[in-house]
Amino acid sequence: MNMSGQDAVKEERARYYRRISGQNMTPLWEVLGALVPKAPKSPVAPALWRYAEVREHVMEAGRLITASEAERRVLVLENPAMRGNSSITQSLYAGLQLIMPGEVAPAHRHTQSALRLVLDGEGAYTAVDGERTTMRRGDFIITPSWTWHDHGNLGTEPVVWLDGLDIPTVRFFDAGFAEHGAAASQQTARPEGDSLARYGHNMVPLDLDQKASEPTKVFVYPFAQTKEALTGIARTAPDAHFGHKLRYVNPATGASPMPTIGAFAQLLPGGFASAPYRCTDATVYVCLEGAGSAVIGDTTYTFGPNDVFVVPSWHTLSLRADEDTILFSFSDRPMQQALGLWREEKI
Repeated sequence: MNMSGQDAVKEERARYYRRISGQNMTPLWEVLGALVPKAPKSPVAPALWRYAEVREHVMEAGRLITASEAERRVLVLENPAMRGNSSITQSLYAGLQLIMPGEVAPAHRHTQSALRLVLDGEGAYTAVDGERTTMRRGDFIITPSWTWHDHGNLGTEPVVWLDGLDIPTVRFFDAGFAEHGAAASQQTARPEGDSLARYGHNMVPLDLDQKASEPTKVFVYPFAQTKEALTGIARTAPDAHFGHKLRYVNPATGASPMPTIGAFAQLLPGGFASAPYRCTDATVYVCLEGAGSAVIGDTTYTFGPNDVFVVPSWHTLSLRADEDTILFSFSDRPMQQALGLWREEKI
């Protein structure tokens, strides 16, 4: 059967593509639309993890494996559209970490930057480069890249926190290194609260000369201070898109606490409904207080305390608070801004 002229062209091109494939080449014109889209087409899916539903799975892990065996006993929150990638967004990882009474998660360090957000339980601590901080609910704690850190639980109840790391970003650059400590726990070199006293009160040591790209010397941002700041600004009218929202900063530079991860806190007054908004940084949210709903694209998710949800890049988000609500969130915004890629749209 004779082929039409169009069919003949298609067949000739197909043979050509097969030949160049043998040389590990592919035609750009066949994939250009996907490589250079007119707007972001993220593989990330909106998703929500209800803490009340997943907590028992976290606790069961505590009965199945010790912290020393696991090194870090964590259940990874995998984005449902990217299972197997150990990521919640294209650039970020999230997981729920558990430490039982009397346990120590042994000291190590790695090039990945990490944040901890305490959700459940009391009595645990994190040590960073020789200084411990007691972990209290809602505290935002940082372990900067290549700093020694370990965790321990001196209390009588399990403690759970949310981990957020730039693991997918470091993996993309093939720049990951890690090292184990000589001992499970670090020797204490400074008293608790030392870094907050030196760097966290609008003052810094006389000889500090820190670059904006360097992580903050303050490695704990207490929730009590965060809540005080949010309730203080809540005496003014809320922003239509954000309510009352603040970003965490390195107090020595005004830059993000970590060069790869930005962190934010916001208060939504009861009954407040935000105008639709979208941005290019896929964002992970955690409800610390209150309850409400998030409309992500065309889907509505209800949330309460300790629930985690993710908003993909360039998806519209509208938030509604059933009562006074405090949300913590983190994203890769500092990286996008440094590269001139970040965009937002207030609708």
